[in-house]
Amino acid sequence: MHLAYPAVLAVLLFCVGLYGVLARRNAILVLMSVELMLNAVNLNLVAFDVWMRDTLHAGQALTLFTIAIAAAEIGIGLAIVLMVYRNSGSSDVDRLRDTAEGPDGEPHEPDAEAAARAQKAEAPA
Repeated sequence: MHLAYPAVLAVLLFCVGLYGVLARRNAILVLMSVELMLNAVNLNLVAFDVWMRDTLHAGQALTLFTIAIAAAEIGIGLAIVLMVYRNSGSSDVDRLRDTAEGPDGEPHEPDAEAAARAQKAEAPA
């Protein structure tokens, strides 16, 4: 088996996952894109394990750990997304900034802080 075939497939999967993480606004689609990226890594690990003819099969063992971590990540991620959806009524990633809290426990308002900093900067001038 040539190493180029699974490597090219893994690169394509990783690029599709990266595009999904950067371009999507829905949190569930972002989580699915992260899973695509992890599967691309798993494909590379297994392909290089076969190519190197490793007697310990370290690539396959690492793949099992990656699958376990991905399962835990998707479980926690979906729980967080469901909580955000119940509280705000949307799973839009851009709206998550609106739910952030400041250091004093008050809701964080980036526009108000930016306006206050701009007024302080203009006052001495």
